[in-house]
Amino acid sequence: MRLDGIAAICLASLLAFMPVRAQELDLLSMIEPEEQPVERVRNAFKATRVINGHSIEMLAGGVLDFRILHRFGRLNDGSYELFGLDQASIRLGLDYGINDWLTVGVGRSTFRKEIDGLVKAKLVWQTSGGKSFPFSVVAVEGITMNTLKFADPERTNYFSSRLAYYHQLIIGRKFSDRISFQLSPTMVHRNLVDSFSTRHDLFALGAGGRIKITNRLAFTFDFFPVLDNWIHDTDYNHPLSVGFDIETGGHVFQLHFTNTRGMDERAFITDTEGRWSDGDIHFGFNISRVFTLGHGKDGRK
Repeated sequence: MRLDGIAAICLASLLAFMPVRAQELDLLSMIEPEEQPVERVRNAFKATRVINGHSIEMLAGGVLDFRILHRFGRLNDGSYELFGLDQASIRLGLDYGINDWLTVGVGRSTFRKEIDGLVKAKLVWQTSGGKSFPFSVVAVEGITMNTLKFADPERTNYFSSRLAYYHQLIIGRKFSDRISFQLSPTMVHRNLVDSFSTRHDLFALGAGGRIKITNRLAFTFDFFPVLDNWIHDTDYNHPLSVGFDIETGGHVFQLHFTNTRGMDERAFITDTEGRWSDGDIHFGFNISRVFTLGHGKDGRK
């Protein structure tokens, strides 16, 4: 066979093979699509707290959050107390984002003149994209100190009696741009309790959620039923709070109604005195103002 005949046969075979190869590549691209980039899911909540309890949101690295938490008296105190407006409990707090997954904070409350500190770490991020993960996991460790004068200064009093601790794991998910939900199993330990029959450790299963109404307005709630009421037949009241988040630039206003004056986990889980069914409801608000001190960006958009 002549060389030009062999070349013609090879060229014809190559031209016949090319469409088949192109179809094969198209099928492979359908079976093995290009891997999408992994993105962290943010903004499940407007702030780092739902109302009373922590949320799965974190401060960005280098961001300082100054928070004012305010509770008026009970609405059922009547007109003499201006339906609670004549009374107030306040907590002032400073939280700082060391990086995107670690936050530290301190606070001071008028309720029991309590000082508190916390460390909050994001263990797992909810992600979307090629390798998505369905929820976020956050751990919070806190300590509180009661600075009221001892009831009996004549007896031997210990500094450790002023201390309490809480340990919390938050598991949450942003289901859509409008709906977020989380669970917050929490354990509170008190070094000093009122009597021998009072337990040092209390367990609560917190739940919180957010429903976005507009770009700047959202309905929120959190609820911390004390499990010891059912396990050990105790009589603690369950803190329930409902409200609205309003975002205005660098501020987040949280307006809410609640049956507790406490504004840290030790206080609202172990010291909630009011009952919704009895009208023991406090109107309150939280104000958050963030400042960027480092190179981080505000992660609460």
